[in-house]
Amino acid sequence: MQSNGSPTHNGDAQTSSSAQNGAEPEPSASSSNGVEVTQVAEGLEKAKVVLSRSDEDIVRLIGQHLNGLGLHRTAELLMAESGCRLEHPSAAKFRELVMAGEWEQAEEVLSELKSLLDKPQAALKMKFLLLEQKYLEYLEDGQVIEALYCLRNELTPLKFNTERVHQLSGYIMCSTAEELRERAEWEGKGPKSRAKLMEKLQAYMPPSVMLPPRRLQTLLSQAIELQKERCPYHNTKNEDSLQNMSLLLDHVCSRKQFPCRTRQILSEHCDEVWFCKFSNDGTKLATGSKDSTLNVYEVNQITQEAKLLRTFEGHQYGVSYLSWSPDDVYLIACGPEECSELWVWNVQTGELRVKVSQSPEDSLTSAAWNIDCKRFVCGGTRGQFYQCDLDGNVMDSWEGVRVQCLQYKKDGKTVLASDTHHRIRGYNFEELSDHNLDPMAQDPWIVDNKIVEDHPIMSFSVDDSGRLALLNVATQGVHLWDLQDKVLVRKYQGVTQGFYTIHSCFGGVNQDFVASGSEDNKVYVWHLKRELPIAVLAGHTRTVNCVTWNPQIPGMLASASDDGTVRLWGPASADDESDDLPCLSPLDGTVRVLEKDKPAAESDDSTDTDDEV
Repeated sequence: MQSNGSPTHNGDAQTSSSAQNGAEPEPSASSSNGVEVTQVAEGLEKAKVVLSRSDEDIVRLIGQHLNGLGLHRTAELLMAESGCRLEHPSAAKFRELVMAGEWEQAEEVLSELKSLLDKPQAALKMKFLLLEQKYLEYLEDGQVIEALYCLRNELTPLKFNTERVHQLSGYIMCSTAEELRERAEWEGKGPKSRAKLMEKLQAYMPPSVMLPPRRLQTLLSQAIELQKERCPYHNTKNEDSLQNMSLLLDHVCSRKQFPCRTRQILSEHCDEVWFCKFSNDGTKLATGSKDSTLNVYEVNQITQEAKLLRTFEGHQYGVSYLSWSPDDVYLIACGPEECSELWVWNVQTGELRVKVSQSPEDSLTSAAWNIDCKRFVCGGTRGQFYQCDLDGNVMDSWEGVRVQCLQYKKDGKTVLASDTHHRIRGYNFEELSDHNLDPMAQDPWIVDNKIVEDHPIMSFSVDDSGRLALLNVATQGVHLWDLQDKVLVRKYQGVTQGFYTIHSCFGGVNQDFVASGSEDNKVYVWHLKRELPIAVLAGHTRTVNCVTWNPQIPGMLASASDDGTVRLWGPASADDESDDLPCLSPLDGTVRVLEKDKPAAESDDSTDTDDEV
């Protein structure tokens, strides 16, 4: 057996005494992994390779990374062999002095660097940072006289950042070093605070003089983030650091990790299921049906299975809309257009808190909670628009606002309402003053004309940021709007939307995905930034009325259908080796649809097919 290409005797490789003593080996060549290696000195004597600008940058980045790992000799050898310079000699000297706390000498070298800086004020800002560190270290060491001298005769004459100078002067009153570090939010004298200071100083020096700190890691992190953005199925958490990612392969998520399989079918309802909604903490799922019942299921966070917890009855016209209170204690149930009542249920006790009914002519089809959990708004297409308290008392009422759907903004003041004029407006329930009025608005409570469509807005939802709105528009499909800029961002393709009320939602990690039901009996899923669907989930046999994404489990999706069932969708199981999963090719946009996907526990006559759309 051979080691590095040299013969062995009795299992031991021959080693010269000079090599053992750290001297350079004889100039004879040896083999390492099949590659011939010569002396380092001989290599350096050869004519240096002419590197391009990008190659020089790469070498410098590698050299900086090697230094960060403590491989200083390796970095020096790389710089010597490539003929590159890691950083300007003055910059290297400056770094050495800063880390050693030699402030006077560091100031002198800073004067030499001044001509190399891009911005005129950079040298002044860098000097201020140096003196600030110097002043704080004097204070920590108890050298109050020296600290006062630095403050009065060095920092103050700079006439820069006077507010900070006043703040620094107050630190003299600190009685202990611990108090100083706490008040100044400073780590104290030593390598840590000086390294942070050096990072701040580097920001003012051009890369040709000194590379920004950890530049290679920054570039790699940016590359990983870009790959994640381009990955249509990226829906996992805890991958923020480079340590959790492989740099040897491009980042690609398996479509099996995406909600693509029916994990459970809920069939407790005996008629069409019109609505479904996960609670804010993701532990419960509420479903409303034409059969006049409201079911609440407990969601196991580990197995992701749902178990029926409570059934609320007595909704004569059925339950077509549900709204959880922000604390998940109460649940509002609304009926279809002919229903003049709504119910506020206490989910924890199973008791009815209040039934709101102002007039038999009302139509209360939608509701939304205020963030204080003490108020809610409700309305319908017959012109009712109320704000009520928990006891059902009407606090404010406006006639003539024909509401299709409602959403509360996080400011707790503004309610977004879609109406029968194909628009979404903001109504302020707290401030009715003129300074909030839109110039085109004629009603004093209207804050702003948000967005206008050419066709009826059947429903809409707002993402957690409050900036994006997802609209289901009659005969048009699903539209994404930017509420701040009031622009139509994207029209998602594939879904079949007529004049039925279908509810869509945001979901997944960082709410990067959009899902909607469809009148063609399927669930469509899009990446927020893609118009074509990345998954089309089939299994329902009639119109899918509503889709809801679990806010705490990115891989869990629920859909409610006129076929009387609620399907829970999740990733494929680990032992599922089939390849008939719904997916989108990023290149050709082909969508593969999985039909009649049922869990193994379900038994019926349907079979799985794999279609192209």
